[in-house]
Amino acid sequence: MFSFFKKKESNDKKEDEVIIDKTEVEDYKDVSPVAEYFKNETGVTFDNQVSVLKNKLTTFCRMRYIPSFLKLLEITKKDSQIKQELIDYLTTNETFFYREFNQIAELTELVKQKSNSVNILCAPSATGEEPYSIAIALLEAGVPSSRFSITGIDINAGAIQKAEIAQYRERNIRNLSEDILKRHFENSEGNYILKEHVKSLVTFKIANLFDKSFTNLGKFDFIFSRNMLIYFNHDTKLEAKRILESMRKDETQDIFFGHADLF
Repeated sequence: MFSFFKKKESNDKKEDEVIIDKTEVEDYKDVSPVAEYFKNETGVTFDNQVSVLKNKLTTFCRMRYIPSFLKLLEITKKDSQIKQELIDYLTTNETFFYREFNQIAELTELVKQKSNSVNILCAPSATGEEPYSIAIALLEAGVPSSRFSITGIDINAGAIQKAEIAQYRERNIRNLSEDILKRHFENSEGNYILKEHVKSLVTFKIANLFDKSFTNLGKFDFIFSRNMLIYFNHDTKLEAKRILESMRKDETQDIFFGHADLF
């Protein structure tokens, strides 16, 4: 159980403990304080989807007996577990293997031209389809696994967990050929389980692009950041771009952004 479900048994409760009174009247009218907090913490904005955000947060609160958005904000600031659950809940998305493959093909050619080993950052990595797609494409192109390493990061802890399990449904692998599936996946009753020789090539981390510690990941030869900026407003996009550009080993190397990530 979360700390905010604890009953108030005495006057000497912990200072950071949040008490839920289930008799409080629900108040889910003004979502803006939570939206502003979420934007400041993650960069993700719902400026054009306020009604969607309000509906999602109302459901989130009611499932946890949180009577208002203000109480949710109070709890989130004090309880790291509920904060991560909120992040996971609002950043869930679905992707698939070999999405926008032209960019992956371009990366493959660039890696083949290198004489040294390279490291690649994939931010965000979602449930793993993109960084694993890069690994598969490089292997299929004859690049030895010793020549590259891939780091996949995402703010969504649930997505990272699924990526590490690496078990997918048919809709996720729909762009892959039968030959690729046979070489790199095990098929178990409609579940496509990635083989260890591919899984071992990607390291996943829970990370927030706007956290001060993010650049501690180091510098990279190539950076993929596709379909993340679509969740940011203009100023936040520019800041995200600046952070990612600071992590390039070669300042002349373009970052692989998604086609929808317009500036």
